[in-house]
Amino acid sequence: MSVELIKARKRLTEVNGLLKQGKPMAAAQAVTQALLTILKNPLMKNERDEFSVLIEQAVYTLNQDKELRRLYPLVIPYKPGDEKKLYQTMLELVGELENHVTEEAQHEIANKEHVKAEELEKGQAFLDAKAIDKARSTFNGLMRTFKGDTELKADIADRYLKADLYDDALGLLEDALKNDPQALFLYNRIGIVLRKLKQFDAAERYYLKALEYTDKDEYLYFNLGRLYFDWRQWAKMKDAAEKALGINPAFKEAEKMRQYALKKI
Repeated sequence: MSVELIKARKRLTEVNGLLKQGKPMAAAQAVTQALLTILKNPLMKNERDEFSVLIEQAVYTLNQDKELRRLYPLVIPYKPGDEKKLYQTMLELVGELENHVTEEAQHEIANKEHVKAEELEKGQAFLDAKAIDKARSTFNGLMRTFKGDTELKADIADRYLKADLYDDALGLLEDALKNDPQALFLYNRIGIVLRKLKQFDAAERYYLKALEYTDKDEYLYFNLGRLYFDWRQWAKMKDAAEKALGINPAFKEAEKMRQYALKKI
């Protein structure tokens, strides 16, 4: 799967979280951008099937959102194969939402995003300078200002992870998951952190929990295989690699993983 399609998949999985944060415009734009990417790129059958499910879930979530229904009372129709029609509907929806956003609201949103970006860079500068306590203080203040912002917590957790502050990253990701238990990317990131902490049993539980929501993510299986590599569970590593290849037969790294596991068994 190309980088563009991976981004499209991520946008579709973020719709629920964006609506919970009271961001119908961002949710509608995420679906619209994802559809444009899907329409521009040729898809294999398994990719088409996966995106059909993700689009159905995203459209259902949009239709169930009360605030969105207030702003746009029409039901959004979709059935697999009608991506072009849905794209036109989403363009209309985004246009209607833009009409509801006043210049004052736009300025307020832009100002908040500017403050968020500035504080994130400030905290990152402290991390880079190894001033860990100051970084924590900056990030904690930012999260108090933007309560319930799952994406912000995940962003800060990523920064902690890159700085090898695994316990800090884990705490934030677990907190974010409580607010958005269907955010699959959080399970994946928690699994990565726990693997680095060598808490293999716990990491496996999070990966397997994520796979209860989807069994069509080759990268999720690959990361599970990485866990089994560190854990020296060769048979399970082979199985995870084969499932990744079952979704994407051209996944070269998964094939290398499978071959390595076979040598170890």
